[in-house]
Amino acid sequence: MFEYKGLQIKWYGHDTFSLEGDIKIYTDPYKISKKSEADLILISHDHFDHLSLEDLKKISTNKTTIVTAKECLNKITGISYKEKIGIMPGENKTIDGIRIRAVNAYNIDKINPDTKKPFHPKEDNKVGFLVSIKGISIYHTGDSDLIPEMSDLRPDILLVPVSGTYVMTAREAAQATETIKPKIAIPMHYGTIVGNENDATEFKNLVKSCEVQILTKE
Repeated sequence: MFEYKGLQIKWYGHDTFSLEGDIKIYTDPYKISKKSEADLILISHDHFDHLSLEDLKKISTNKTTIVTAKECLNKITGISYKEKIGIMPGENKTIDGIRIRAVNAYNIDKINPDTKKPFHPKEDNKVGFLVSIKGISIYHTGDSDLIPEMSDLRPDILLVPVSGTYVMTAREAAQATETIKPKIAIPMHYGTIVGNENDATEFKNLVKSCEVQILTKE
């Protein structure tokens, strides 16, 4: 767990975090070991390791709002929630005082050998999230490479993938961090499907412009 100005940030592996202050927010819940109650859930895209109905059932209640890439809306079924809201890149929503901006998330050069297309095509409108909580901004990139849409965000905290294959490598993530200019960077997307702790360590060693926190999996 890492705390920044009263905001508690926990990492559950892969791209799954909780952000907890006055309310509890989860991102891309996947392979969560314990049940909890989320006030707000953010889902970046429809791949199984980001949109997991099994994990949504563990944390979503009839008081939970789900904000998700629009491609996921019709796939979120059989769970309890208060409201589910689709969001497109560039759109903004405010939920319980939390400001959410959807940012493009897509691949530049990570190509699926079977389809000959990017694993995360731009035209799918998959997203990352820029979240503002009581003056603290957190940018969860989603599954993305370094793309132009990231360049002017300047968040306090950056949650960035480092494993390569489907997303940025550690070196590419370090370049993204230099471009995005957060105060603190936290690596993600390793240790579950692809990548390992060495990727997080390499990322930390490469980043010179800000503090890097490698979180212990909850």
